[in-house]
Amino acid sequence: MSQTRTTAPPTQERSPSTTRNVLVVIALVWTVQLVALMAALSGIVQADVAIHFRTTEIAWFTLMTLLTGTFFLPFAVKAAALFGKKKVLLVATGLGFIGDLVAAVATDYRTLLIGRGIAGIYAATAPLAYAITRDVFPRRWVGIASGILAGGVGLVAFGGPFLSGWLLDDYGFRGVLWFMAISTAASFVLVAAFVPESPVRTGGGRMDWLGGILLGGGITALVYAVGQGSHWGWGSGKFASYVAGALVALIAFVLVERRVAEPLFPPAMTRRRPVWTVLLATSIAAGSLSAVGVVIQLLILMPAIPHVSEGLGWSGTHNAIVTSPISAMILVAAVGTGFLARRTDARILLGTGSALTVLGYGIGTQLHHSAPQIVGMGLIAGLGTGMVMAVVPIMIIEVVTPEEQALANGAQTLGQGVAQIAVSQLAFVVMAQHGAILKGTQFYLDAGFTNGLWLVVGCCTVGALLVLLIPRSKRLDEAEVGQAA
Repeated sequence: MSQTRTTAPPTQERSPSTTRNVLVVIALVWTVQLVALMAALSGIVQADVAIHFRTTEIAWFTLMTLLTGTFFLPFAVKAAALFGKKKVLLVATGLGFIGDLVAAVATDYRTLLIGRGIAGIYAATAPLAYAITRDVFPRRWVGIASGILAGGVGLVAFGGPFLSGWLLDDYGFRGVLWFMAISTAASFVLVAAFVPESPVRTGGGRMDWLGGILLGGGITALVYAVGQGSHWGWGSGKFASYVAGALVALIAFVLVERRVAEPLFPPAMTRRRPVWTVLLATSIAAGSLSAVGVVIQLLILMPAIPHVSEGLGWSGTHNAIVTSPISAMILVAAVGTGFLARRTDARILLGTGSALTVLGYGIGTQLHHSAPQIVGMGLIAGLGTGMVMAVVPIMIIEVVTPEEQALANGAQTLGQGVAQIAVSQLAFVVMAQHGAILKGTQFYLDAGFTNGLWLVVGCCTVGALLVLLIPRSKRLDEAEVGQAA
């Protein structure tokens, strides 16, 4: 796919004021980390939502946003290349606000899920924000800004539990949903006011509607089948039909992308070994970690009911206090990784971080019944989580050109979203095998939480092993020098 710039690239001799750059960073950090914050807020309210609406289908409270975000992401990335990243950022943020508003006022579970589904479109803002960082900042700011955007996950990890605990304990799950809506509105204002439009555009082109529908439809059908498999029966014709239909759609997507003039993700980019191996390894590693909250939050917040539920029954505030050392560890690891990535092979950082998460959650499979045990598990896993989350966008920068940045970010976010959806849905299925239903609500026994953690350990192990496939690429500082030349 040919790429042209509508104006001179920001890496030429242009020097926007430091104040202006700082304001742009703030706006983009808020946009990127709001995605992570929304996930944290969703995780902490899901127990209360399940009990309030008396549902056994609480998995869809989280999965609806992941599914719609995954479905619309390829369209958003392509639209950004055609029409401008800021424009698409604003559209996705506006739709996200509408969805949050619908969810906040919903009086039945179906309406709540509709709102959550619309809100999931906001997930497309994260890869676009990372891409626009490379487009609009002077060269000396690119590494700094990217590190701040990635390192912000630590701030969310540290402050998110306290914020969500306060909202949940004082205002209930409705208060959390209203905070989501207000925060998304603030994101819209910040982007509109401070973020300039990217000068990097595609020269002509059109939307690959067929490819996007095949990709999104195939993923949606596959995840839905996994989620309903325990109800339909894993050997039922209905389950087999959905899986077969999903595979046909995904195979058709691959064939279409090879022939279409304007593919969603150009084969010339995704066939390069440094690119596809980085996309695969980071998607599995980061997606598995994003899904672990499904298990941990239910373990911590579900009540203790003899023979029905063996959660710890903590309040939101108590959860925040106990897990604050873990959050601090994530923050320190994320910031430290941003600095190390300029002088250290990113593969080592990703592999080390993934190995630490395997060790931490592996310990947690046996020791997760008290505050000290949760902290012990979390400190080790938190160190690894901070490393993985911070190094992912840096590894993408190292293996693609500036023109490919948005497409590569979109492909990585798509892969990570698919991994997160699959692991999350499987976690709900695994935990429900050792649980009980009381007054229409699904509860979980300790064996369910243990098996859920083992599932995460297995997926993180796969992510760690996939690092071995990645060839050496230029470090972030070397990539910047190469682009300058």
